[in-house]
Amino acid sequence: MSRGYILIRFAPLGAGSHEQHAQMNHQALSSFIWSVADLLRGDYKQSEYGRVILPFTVLRRLDCVLEATKAEVLAEFVDKTAKNLNPDPFLLRKAGQSFYNTSPLDLVKLLGDQDHIRENLYEYIQGFSPAARDIFERFEFHTQVERLAKAGLLYLVTEKFANIDLHPEKVDNTQMGLVFEELIRKFAEISNETAGEHFTPREVIRLMVSLLFIEDDDVLTAGNAVVRTLYDPTAGTGGMLSVADDYLREHNPKARLTLFGQELNDESYAICKADMLIKGQDVGNILVGNTLSDDGHSSRKFDYMLSNPPFGVEWKKVEKEVRKEHAEKGFDGRFGPGLPRVSDGSMLFLLHLVSKMRPAVDGGSRIGIVLNGSPLFTGGAGSGESEIRRYVLENDLVEAIIGLPTDMFYNTGISTYIWILSNKKPDDRKGWVQLIDASGFWQKMRKSLGSKRKELSDQHIADITRMFGDFAETELATVFDADGKEVERTLLLAGEQPPEAPEGGKVKVVPISRVFRNEEFGYTTITVERPQRDEDGKVVVGTKGKQKGKPQPDSALRDTENVPLAEDIEVYFAREVLPHAEDAWIDHDKSKVGYEIPFNRHFYVFEPPRSLHEIDEDLKTVAANITKMLEGLAE
Repeated sequence: MSRGYILIRFAPLGAGSHEQHAQMNHQALSSFIWSVADLLRGDYKQSEYGRVILPFTVLRRLDCVLEATKAEVLAEFVDKTAKNLNPDPFLLRKAGQSFYNTSPLDLVKLLGDQDHIRENLYEYIQGFSPAARDIFERFEFHTQVERLAKAGLLYLVTEKFANIDLHPEKVDNTQMGLVFEELIRKFAEISNETAGEHFTPREVIRLMVSLLFIEDDDVLTAGNAVVRTLYDPTAGTGGMLSVADDYLREHNPKARLTLFGQELNDESYAICKADMLIKGQDVGNILVGNTLSDDGHSSRKFDYMLSNPPFGVEWKKVEKEVRKEHAEKGFDGRFGPGLPRVSDGSMLFLLHLVSKMRPAVDGGSRIGIVLNGSPLFTGGAGSGESEIRRYVLENDLVEAIIGLPTDMFYNTGISTYIWILSNKKPDDRKGWVQLIDASGFWQKMRKSLGSKRKELSDQHIADITRMFGDFAETELATVFDADGKEVERTLLLAGEQPPEAPEGGKVKVVPISRVFRNEEFGYTTITVERPQRDEDGKVVVGTKGKQKGKPQPDSALRDTENVPLAEDIEVYFAREVLPHAEDAWIDHDKSKVGYEIPFNRHFYVFEPPRSLHEIDEDLKTVAANITKMLEGLAE
């Protein structure tokens, strides 16, 4: 089942790692910005620091980006205004960005007039083009300026930021994104919010992006000037959009991704929009609002989609709108297959993305979405969750599910899974689902960030991507020396022999990639009835209508059985039920088809317990050591 593919390898971690050794370390930079908090302490609560620091960081970034073309833009503004021409397109061209500022002021010049800094700061903000101005409105920047001015802090805070160099030559877009994430995480920790709602760890995004693009040779082949669309319905600060864009430019500079997104949180939306402005993306494609109740891109389909929806968050606030769409539009809407329980709305985002797929005849789509374990198995046959699984599996949309290590996210240590879905599967994948257990692929972080204690190395990303690309059953052979210490790990394709065990050591082999037919995850829940009996033990039969002469079921003895879809129900019943209950029968009217993906069960390997003799010998050794120690103390 193995086949050829393009394997994209990232540069190895170490001395050349871009994120760790860029010109200005993002943690050092965010610590410097964090020093502004010293000024705010006393006048602001800790949980309010972000309201000042985040918009000022964005403002300084935009300030630095426009610095080089400032004089030309101002001259062009004067010239075109004098000629009664709409200056907008000319100013955008002069700025070389998708935004501009027509005020002669900047943060450094604002410091020259301490007495009027409040009025001048407003004038400067007003000079931005509308899309950039909207960012500061989302931050409610006006409220913070008034509060800082009243506290006598506005000049001091402005001075702090005017002295930070956030020019793209010093701090590139990737670093800037990491700075924002670091700041948001700190503010979220202080105010007991969930930082994970705002962003996804960068290495997880890089894995998702490499899985998303690996099969698309035409997009990754250098020289092909392809244009594709990418959408994130839970955009946060724009991390997924940015990483995907950077990844594609790195591998094919002529390819272009047009980015689309929607975000509920105003502050996250403002940061995402600022990032898109600086990248030259059309910020009209980044919308604010609740994706589930108000789909901002309702008429669009996309080539690629990425999402990390909030885990285990209820959808009660949008329940009315979602149920209405489900009832009135059915499969013409987004939620036709079914609705999950109100306590967890993550599968609604899965359905939302599926509804955005281009038809296969128009090129099709591929989706990467991070979900917790619940969508794999929650809900029995006929439940909303089961019906959603049934829909994506029976329509052959699931390519692979990759289990990630625990402790990978900032706000939760639970197990998470990347689902890869596609309606343009290669021929050898059609009808199959690949499960990859990557829970052992991690390295310990030097410093924990919230709940995040583990990270994926570039080699881990490459290995997981290779397993996905190979689409073959794979095992992991781990070699231990005589002391039980791990010395080597090797990935084995089906049929390959594991390495030799060292003297006194052993080799542990476990499955790590498995492939299954779609229908192997399906089952029929049958209702097994047994007859009522009277006081004499005789079967009670019906006396009227269709039940006349038929045994009547005893609800107290009623039971259910899950029969695999691939197995004949009557054969299963005869083998598993009748030997234990000769008088039982199946009520076929109550049969329901269900689907579940028992991920962990497929990778479980039984390890026999140690022999009693071995345990006994260990106990004797320990007892002898204790006796020896006690004798030493008695001397």
